[in-house]
Amino acid sequence: MPIHDWTRVDSGLFHDFHQCWTVALSNALNAGVFPRDHFTLVEKRTRSRASDFFSLHLAPGSAGPDHAAGGVAVANAPPKARLVRRKEAEIYAGKANLVTVRHRHGDVVAVIEIVSPGNKGSRAEFRSFVEKTVELIRHGIHLLIVDLFPPGPLDPAGIHKAIWDEFSEEEYAPPADKPLTVAAYESGPEQVAYVESVGVGDSLPAAPLFLRPGVYVPCPLAETYESTWATFPTALKGLLENRAG
Repeated sequence: MPIHDWTRVDSGLFHDFHQCWTVALSNALNAGVFPRDHFTLVEKRTRSRASDFFSLHLAPGSAGPDHAAGGVAVANAPPKARLVRRKEAEIYAGKANLVTVRHRHGDVVAVIEIVSPGNKGSRAEFRSFVEKTVELIRHGIHLLIVDLFPPGPLDPAGIHKAIWDEFSEEEYAPPADKPLTVAAYESGPEQVAYVESVGVGDSLPAAPLFLRPGVYVPCPLAETYESTWATFPTALKGLLENRAG
């Protein structure tokens, strides 16, 4: 399904889609994509330090060994991305969900963030978003960022450039005809970014969602976007369908 132009509607409509999409992603990943010892939870973004939501401790169970089948080894099948790098709405930003991927004992191993307009609503909100993102990576948490909004005054070269500059300042700008971003960050002995640039009318790629260094599962972004769109209010679809593509 093609990506819609979400800049043409009120941010509240995207907020509804965003919330439903995070649930669809979590459900899809929990439905057999992961090894038996990993699971997702839909959680509310926190305005405090990113590390504050790490403290979910579950009793050890019989989920099986850490290396149960399910992940795809990067060494055998590296993620395909166009770029690989090594080395209004503010009220909605506070209400938005994210998806955490946890090990069976409760430890966070990865986070999926769908960027909302509120994350770019002010310099303070944007800086907070970038800082929390960088904090996750530096804590050894893998990350998948989906930004369906084009670069703006606060991120003139796109969301990936704003994040990656905290690790290594490099020249980068998304193509003019593909200004939207899907970026997977592998946090390990070295930080690795797998970046895809997409545009309105494109399909979302099956981005890698890392569970540990060298091991990832393909995240079903396109499938869950489509299933979320299928239940989006019919009365509102025309606002996007008539102008997308």
